[in-house]
Amino acid sequence: MRRTKLFKLHTLWQLLWWHHFFFLWSTINGQTRYSIPEEMKPGSVVGNLVKDLGLGLSEIFDRKLRVASEAGKQYFTVDAGKGELVVNERIDREALCGQSASCVLPLQVVIEDPLQLIRVEVEIQDINDNEPRFPSNDITLEIAESTVLGVRFPLESAIDPDVGSNSLKSYTLSKDECFNIRVKEVAGGRKVPELVLAKLLDREKKAVHKLLLTAQDGGNPVRSGTSQITIKVIDSNDNVPVFEKSLYKASVPENSVEGTFIIQTKATDVDDGQNGEIEYSFGSHTPDNILSIFSIDHSSGTISLKGKLDFEETANYEIDISAKDKGSPRMEGHCTVHIEVTDTNDNAPEIILTSPPKPVREDSPNGTVVALLSARDLDSGDNGKVILHIPRKSPFSLKPSFSHNYVLVTSGRLDREHVSDYTIEIVATDSGSPPLTSKKSIPVSITDVNDNPPVFTQPFYNVYLKENGVAGSILYSVSASDLDLGENAKISYSILDSKVQDVSVSSYVYINSDNGSIYSMHSFDYEKLKVFQIQVQAKDQGSPSLSTNATVHVFILDQNDNAPAVIYPSSAALGSLSHQRMPRSAKAGHLVTKVTAVDADSGHNAWISYKLAEATDASLFTVNLYTGEVRTKRAVSEQDDSSQRLLIEIKDDGEPVQSATVTVSILMEDALHEPILDIRHKVTEPSKKTGRITLYLILSLASVSVLSLVTFLILAVKCIRNSRSSGSCCMRRTDCDDYKNPNRNLQIQLNTDGPIKYVEVLGGDMLSQSQSFRSCMSPMSEYSDFTLIKPSSTTDFKEVISVLDASLPDSTWTFESQQKELHSI
Repeated sequence: MRRTKLFKLHTLWQLLWWHHFFFLWSTINGQTRYSIPEEMKPGSVVGNLVKDLGLGLSEIFDRKLRVASEAGKQYFTVDAGKGELVVNERIDREALCGQSASCVLPLQVVIEDPLQLIRVEVEIQDINDNEPRFPSNDITLEIAESTVLGVRFPLESAIDPDVGSNSLKSYTLSKDECFNIRVKEVAGGRKVPELVLAKLLDREKKAVHKLLLTAQDGGNPVRSGTSQITIKVIDSNDNVPVFEKSLYKASVPENSVEGTFIIQTKATDVDDGQNGEIEYSFGSHTPDNILSIFSIDHSSGTISLKGKLDFEETANYEIDISAKDKGSPRMEGHCTVHIEVTDTNDNAPEIILTSPPKPVREDSPNGTVVALLSARDLDSGDNGKVILHIPRKSPFSLKPSFSHNYVLVTSGRLDREHVSDYTIEIVATDSGSPPLTSKKSIPVSITDVNDNPPVFTQPFYNVYLKENGVAGSILYSVSASDLDLGENAKISYSILDSKVQDVSVSSYVYINSDNGSIYSMHSFDYEKLKVFQIQVQAKDQGSPSLSTNATVHVFILDQNDNAPAVIYPSSAALGSLSHQRMPRSAKAGHLVTKVTAVDADSGHNAWISYKLAEATDASLFTVNLYTGEVRTKRAVSEQDDSSQRLLIEIKDDGEPVQSATVTVSILMEDALHEPILDIRHKVTEPSKKTGRITLYLILSLASVSVLSLVTFLILAVKCIRNSRSSGSCCMRRTDCDDYKNPNRNLQIQLNTDGPIKYVEVLGGDMLSQSQSFRSCMSPMSEYSDFTLIKPSSTTDFKEVISVLDASLPDSTWTFESQQKELHSI
């Protein structure tokens, strides 16, 4: 006996290894399929997955190949060293698929970088590892001796969890002359053994019959199970209850409530009295799960619902119903009730994230794969059909893959600066009535690219800087921001090379590349440089880097650092004093001379006032505060000294005040008519020197007039628009040109004041003090004088004075010598 068992065990292991070594695999519709027997040891090789998928061993790590099971348990894994699909844990086909004819375990092979999903199916083949078993090992029947031949007594079917050829095949009964066995196949393919009375019973001969019922499967080797049948022969009650149908069928929705009527069974008994009274009940071996769900009325045979149905758990029920009379012995009839549970849409769809989402670059093109998803619904039919969708306004979309799998891809423009993180709400809806939905939120982060240039707080900056400042002091701090992140948002500042008075701007200023602070390289002189511009560039550290420029206009503010310079009368030619002559016959208001001074500063710092500081006779002379004209306050008398000395103080309007003085010596003479006639004669017949001055004056006036006329013609429209008063015209230009072409006023004036005649050419900035060029021809001086009042700049002033110096009769007078004389005073 022991040898027989060892032989059977050895044969079984040979069969298992045979199946394991020669299992079949195939590819159907692009899916890889393997077949293996159940109960394989963990570590057993299913197949070379990497080779069958056309991959290399290196891709297991490089592309992060992994296997996911839809069954919930990880029955398989991949040997990273060999690329083989191996068994991870023991597989019990009966626990996994029950008695289903086909048992296929779907696997999902997920390969990342790039994402790829491959479906692999592993068919689990049954092995004969279960023997048939009866619900009870002992069956007791009571049969009346009056039972007619051929009566059948249904017995409990044996149960074999195996399928196919390994399932239950036949029943055999131990030898007994009164009984034999017959197998009846009912709905669902279930085989029910029936005990058939082959010979009339005789209780007096044999009151008890003991039979051995054997169930055998079709495996190799064959497995079997037995049950002991004890038959007690009872005398009396000759008829058994008989059902109207041997098989009743009913259907009930799974959402039916407790107490729902399902079906009514009915049996009849021709006996009278208690032998004909029938009592209904479930079969003696009805499983507990059926007893907990259904109930039967013992009197009417009505079956109703008392528990909760679940189509997804059990879709069909087969119940054995027994009808017993109340005779003695009690006769029993049997029928089968088949109850089909119909599905209702009571399960919401489920969204499964097959592969977690990866960060997406904001410049990713449409169609970039973000994540892999799948959907499932435990319901069947239309109730189990699932559709996934996402909101329309989302820059993402779902594309169906195969089966119930989907790919989440980009479908719109992404902008991290606008939205850096998305929470994509995916909605799954089934096709039931009413439909059920479920939602799943998937976070997707957007990574930054350098798509935003730095932006300055202002497109241009105006900086006002006092002249004579300390070198190295800060002028201004510009600031820019970048919407990007990390290196893409790190900003460095620089100054673009440009020229200021033919010198590189870097010679004037430098900038801190980290914070945008601009510093001066040296102090500035308003009289040399009034305004200049700096082109500042902000550049990020992205790849490729982006930059933005801004213009900084630097305006030098004037400080009162220049004292007034006396232009007329020139005292350098005649010594330390300026000598003037006047007749004794002069009346009150007689113009003696005119003191003219100029200040190289501008604005209030260049507003000049004249004051008589000292005089030989303060009651005789007065000085106009603004024009510097020296006039008599009264008529000259005989008692007045012939020689008068005036000390005139010249001040500007700056802070602190700068001043200069000039001494004028006046000689009063009698009978100046002849000299005046001579001078007038000289004027009528100009000398060569006077003619040369007049020629220069005419050329100067003609040049200025022509230039002004051309300017007025070109800018006539703008002059008309911006005119605010007659006789003046202003021109506005863009900010970037203001410092290059300051607005000017031009006025030519011929003045006559007694014996002194002079011409004034005025030109000046609308925002600054007027400027004038004046030529004076006075009979009180031997030569004609040419003076320049308030030039537009120190450089122009010096150039004009140089030209005038060359044309004056006394070539020893120069602006520089006049300045030295003033400082010496």
